[in-house]
Amino acid sequence: GYVYAYSEDLTKREGEHKTSPSQVWIQPPSTSTVGMAYLEIYRLTQDEYYLQAARETAECLIRGQLQSGGWYVSIDFDPTARRKIAYRVDPPAGKAEKLANRSTLDDDKTQSCIKFLMRLDEATGFRDAKLHEATLYALDALVKVQFPNGAWPQQFSGPPNPAEFPVVKASYPKEWSRTFPGDHYASHYTFNDGSIADVVNVMLEASRIYAEPRYRQAAERAGDFILLAQLPEPQPAWAQQYDAEMHPAWARKFEPPSITGGESQGIIQILLDLYSHTGEKRFLEPIPRALAYLKRSQLADGKLARFYELQTNMPLYFTKDYVLTYSDADVPTHYGFKVSSKWESLRQRYEQLVAAGANLAPPIKKPRPEIKFTAALAGEAQPVAAALDERGAWVEEGELRNFGDDDPTRRIITSRTFVKNALTLARAAAAK
Repeated sequence: GYVYAYSEDLTKREGEHKTSPSQVWIQPPSTSTVGMAYLEIYRLTQDEYYLQAARETAECLIRGQLQSGGWYVSIDFDPTARRKIAYRVDPPAGKAEKLANRSTLDDDKTQSCIKFLMRLDEATGFRDAKLHEATLYALDALVKVQFPNGAWPQQFSGPPNPAEFPVVKASYPKEWSRTFPGDHYASHYTFNDGSIADVVNVMLEASRIYAEPRYRQAAERAGDFILLAQLPEPQPAWAQQYDAEMHPAWARKFEPPSITGGESQGIIQILLDLYSHTGEKRFLEPIPRALAYLKRSQLADGKLARFYELQTNMPLYFTKDYVLTYSDADVPTHYGFKVSSKWESLRQRYEQLVAAGANLAPPIKKPRPEIKFTAALAGEAQPVAAALDERGAWVEEGELRNFGDDDPTRRIITSRTFVKNALTLARAAAAK
C-alpha cells in the first residue's frame, strides 16, 4: 500500500493526514492509483513483475475492505488498531456495529479501489477467487446502499431505511440558516467532489466487465435521481448535497445550501454519458435549461462561482473566519470558491450527441492503438530516466503538509510523480 508523500529518507509519510508506518492511504493518488499504474505498465510491457506488483496492491486493499463493503480513508495493519475496525479480513471478535465500519464515497476513495480491483480481475481472467469475491462484494454493497430515489450518500455502513428517504423532487426550502448548524452530512444525497458521478462510472464499467444488468440499472437509477435533483427556475441546476426532503443542505462549514457551478457541470457530463450508454432521451431533457443557466451565471472573468445563493443567484463566498458573504475579497485559500466554466465544451458535446444519436451497441473494450516511438516520446522519457536517483526513486523539492511549520523536510517522494513518470517510461519502453 501507499500514501501521498514520503520524506526522502522514507522516515516520514503522509496522506491527507500524517500516517504511521503501519498505515496506507486510500484517496487518490495513493494505493489504488499506484496499483492501477502497475496494471497499465504490465499491459504496456507484458512483464509479469508488474502484474505481481498489482496483485500485491490488490491484496493490501482486500485486507482493508470493510464489512460494509467499501473503504475508509486509510488501512491500518497494526494488530491493536485492527481490533477496533470492522475489516472483512482478520476481523476482531465482537459485533461489527460497535466497530468502525463506515465506507466512504468522498473524493473517489471506495470507487477508485473498485475500479482497480475490477480491471485487475478482468486482466487475470477472473481466476483469482479472493480478488473476484472482494470485487463483487464491493459492487453489491453499492447497489444495496443506493437510496430509493437512486442517489448515494457520502458515507455508508449499511442499506438505508426506505421509510426515512421518500422519493420527492428537489425544491427550494422556505428558509435556511446562514450560519453553519454543525449537522452531520454523511447521509445526505451527495454530488460533492464527484461522489455520485464516480459511482455511476464504476457501475457502467462493471456492467461491461461482468455483463450484470443490475449494475447498469443502478447507474440508470442514479440518472433518474439527477432528474429529480434539478432545481426549478430560476436556477435549473444542482446543489452539492440534499437532505432527505430534497432541499439543498449544509455540509461542511464552508459549503452552504446553494446551487453549485462546479458539480452542476460534472452532472451534465454524467447525463451525457448515460444517454450515450443507454439511448434514453430522458437523460438529455434537463441539459438545455442547465446550460442556459450556467451561461447567464458566468462571472465577469468567465468563471463560475462555486456557490450561488438560492433563488437570488448571487455568488456566495466565505471570509477566512467562515462568515458567509457576497464578497470574494477575503476567501480561505484551501478551497476553490470559483471554478472554470466548461459551458462551451458541454454545449458542443450535447449538440454532437443529439445530432449523432446514442451509441446503442453493447459497450466494447476497444483495443488501444500501438504506441509509435517518436522524438517527442523520447524527449519526455529521457529526462525522466535521468532524474532517478541510485535507488530508483524520483526525489523532488517539497514539504510534508502535516508535520508542522518547524519540520525541516524539503525533499520528498510522491506517489503522483511516481505514477506519472513510471507510465512515461513504460510507454517509451513499449513503443515500436
